[in-house]
Amino acid sequence: MTATATPILLERNGDIATVVLNRPEKLNAFTIDSWRLLGDMFLELDRDDGVRCVLLRGAGEKAFSPGNDIGEFETARSNKRQAVEYGAVMRRTIEAIGGCRHPVVAQIHGICVGGGLEIASLADLRICGESSRFGVPIKNLGLVMSYSELAPLVRLVGPTVALQVLLEGNIFDAAEALRLGVVSRVVADDKVADEAQAAARRIADGAPLVARWHKKFVRNLVQGKTLTDADRDEAFDCFDTEDFRAGYRAFLAKAKPQFTGR
Repeated sequence: MTATATPILLERNGDIATVVLNRPEKLNAFTIDSWRLLGDMFLELDRDDGVRCVLLRGAGEKAFSPGNDIGEFETARSNKRQAVEYGAVMRRTIEAIGGCRHPVVAQIHGICVGGGLEIASLADLRICGESSRFGVPIKNLGLVMSYSELAPLVRLVGPTVALQVLLEGNIFDAAEALRLGVVSRVVADDKVADEAQAAARRIADGAPLVARWHKKFVRNLVQGKTLTDADRDEAFDCFDTEDFRAGYRAFLAKAKPQFTGR
């Protein structure tokens, strides 16, 4: 299979893994195969201790993703039975990305709507260009977002903004996305890749165990988990790690720490 025929690509630069939504001829629109492969890839990356940050982007600079390929609806989502099966694949992928223990940075060029925004909402940081556009105009298709699809957006921006986005169905610009909390940072279009890479490198240079713990702890708080004594005690496990000893010794020596993830 050629690289252009593969809808999801993986690139590695040491401890940074880059996942590419690779259908540029369709603005990186999702098919059921795209969803399945993306889930497979994140489950694989989650198990890889050598990964310290995952960068997620669309191929090219026209779009992150416009969501699902409408052309596939007639064959793969034309009725409820098919939609339930399709939705199960989407749910698995959404949970794989959302549950990834490594930090995820979304590098957003151009269009990021519908399912594209769902995927971007699962990232820990979302960096976009000034010309990027966002929205979930599925009311115009007579469709609703399932609970699995809706949850990341509600967690990100809250119920009021999520309903505004869904009920009005507007396409909004990067400045509005920043105001609403949809994105973390807006930069010039030609600086998106550099800024996303720089953010990924800053993350990867930190202690990887700490990043994973912080993701886990924030998730527990957002989900309203009742914290046990063991949960609270886990926050102090870092003091018994080699990375902690390397970190404070480097600080005292005014040197850059070299973390091993142990």
